Amino acid sequence: MHTADSVEDLIPHRAPFLFADRIVSATTAEIVGEKTFSDDNAFLRGSFPAHHFVPGTILIESMAQCGGAGIKLMGLADGLFALAAIETARFLKGADYNTPVRYVIKNIRVSEKLIKQSGIAYCNDEPVMEASWTCVKMG
Repeated sequence: MHTADSVEDLIPHRAPFLFADRIVSATTAEIVGEKTFSDDNAFLRGSFPAHHFVPGTILIESMAQCGGAGIKLMGLADGLFALAAIETARFLKGADYNTPVRYVIKNIRVSEKLIKQSGIAYCNDEPVMEASWTCVKMG
């Protein structure tokens, strides 16, 4: 398992915009990552203050960060990649603060210039979001 400290060795994001706590497992087919969003982050909490839900756009970014960290961990791509397109996103229910979010990410296509992935986010083993996205190599 790779913790947030080692995730920082894999992707360029840093607090307060580092949304990956750990990579649980990574294979060429699937990456599993986790993030627990704290309710003490006033910036994030401002999105749904009465409902205590993590903003959906932050969940997508978090899933993409976990996917990118897993790719880097395996050495499948080198360089700086950025989220270029969100092809699909479905929000099924709210993800509560202080509850671990587990991402199960499928690698659809990985090359030196492009990473295409899809995934499902789970809270308490229930799906809360599904998405597919593409990241491209910068520069």
